[in-house]
Amino acid sequence: MVADTHLGDGQAPRLIDRLRHLLDGLDGHDGLDGLDGHDGVDAIFHAGDIVHPSVLGALREYAPVHAVLGNNDVGVRLPERIEVELGGCIIGMLHDSGPSAGRDRRLRRIFPGADVVLFGHSHIPWHETHVERGHVQHHVNPGSAMQRRRQPACTVAVLTLAPGAIGVEIVALG
Repeated sequence: MVADTHLGDGQAPRLIDRLRHLLDGLDGHDGLDGLDGHDGVDAIFHAGDIVHPSVLGALREYAPVHAVLGNNDVGVRLPERIEVELGGCIIGMLHDSGPSAGRDRRLRRIFPGADVVLFGHSHIPWHETHVERGHVQHHVNPGSAMQRRRQPACTVAVLTLAPGAIGVEIVALG
C-alpha cells in the first residue's frame, strides 16, 4: 500500500525503482497481500495524492490498483472513498482521516464493516487496531513512498490478508 507519492508526468519510474524489490517479491515478502503465495503482489492500494495518472498506470503493470482521490489530485478522476473485498477481508480507503484525536471512532463510523482502513495525507506511517464488539479493525497509513518530510525514511505498508488473520508491516524504503 502506498500514499502521497506526489509525482508528476514522467516521474513514475522513480516510484517503481523504489518499490521494485517489493513489487517483484525479492526480499522475502510474499507480496502486498499474499493471497496466492506467488512472489510479487496481488493488489496495490494507493491512498491518494498521486498527482499524475501515469503513476497508477505504472503500478498497474504489476497488479490491479485500487486508488482514491487526494487533495493534490487535480484533474485525476477517482472516488473519494472505496471499499474492496480481498482475501476474505474488507478494505476501506480514503485519503484524509482527519485529526488524530477521535480517528479510531471516526474511521469505524465511515467503514463500520471494514477489517482494514487505509489512509494517507499526513506522510506519517501509522498502524493501530481498534476493537469494537469483538471486531478488530486495522487503521493503516503507509507514510509516503517519495516524500518523507520529517520522518526518518520514506515508507510503504505491506499487508498480508487472510480471513481472521491480517498482518501489517510498515517498510522503510532505501
